[in-house]
Amino acid sequence: MKKYIMPIMMLAVFEAIAVTLWLTKSNIFYLFNFSYIGCSVALGIFLFIRKNKYARRIVQLLIGLYMLIYLGLICGENMQIEGFWYYLFTGVFEAATIHYAVAKIFGPLIFGRGWCGYACWTAMVLDFLPYKVPAQPRKKLGWIRYITFILSLVFVSALFLAHVQNIERIMFWAFIIGNAIYYAVGIILAHSLKDNRAFCKYVCPVTVFLKPMSYFALVRVKCDKGKCISCGKCRHVCPMDVDMKDNSRKRANGTECILCMECVKNCPKGAL
Repeated sequence: MKKYIMPIMMLAVFEAIAVTLWLTKSNIFYLFNFSYIGCSVALGIFLFIRKNKYARRIVQLLIGLYMLIYLGLICGENMQIEGFWYYLFTGVFEAATIHYAVAKIFGPLIFGRGWCGYACWTAMVLDFLPYKVPAQPRKKLGWIRYITFILSLVFVSALFLAHVQNIERIMFWAFIIGNAIYYAVGIILAHSLKDNRAFCKYVCPVTVFLKPMSYFALVRVKCDKGKCISCGKCRHVCPMDVDMKDNSRKRANGTECILCMECVKNCPKGAL
């Protein structure tokens, strides 16, 4: 039973968040929302332990579709970064602000960039593309993410400064149009660079929050130096170009690890 401690712990963490928000916000939606996400994540980890090759994809679809279709399209909540700025400016700790606090600001202290690997609805689509292993070395284009981050902030700031009416409606359409742009840019980049995760590496503004916190993540893939034969297979199959042989927090692209576990599955000696 020891090998099932991780899914149980992850479920416990999400249940603690669910109950806390339910009681503090007096809204049972939070109990349902975070319990559902916690159960989905725990199921994925359980399936991975059982060596189900679709474990991560199942979690991606369970959480990604829930957030994109139910929360975004049906409930009308902008769960992109624009929605976070919107609620932050209005001083309301609801929806996107809670989502960002749990998944993208404080959550990475526990599970790093796990959001990118198991819940992101943009990556959920991009991972269906055929370029799962980068065909060429990582490019120095990470600065683009800071531009998209600033543009999202400027966009929402301008709406408030101009006292635009019906900002909530604008946020809904910003969610739809923004996602369409993200998918289009992501697919174009993936095809041009032969890399499914090119959008995540160079353009995604959310990584500005995720990267610094992921440096301190508790859940990390580590290498058993005694078993490692330095075959390089882990580096070859990693979609984010992380040097998994190095256990240091300063390892190459260490804050980019999305916990996809491709390195673990492909290590011939079980060193990871």
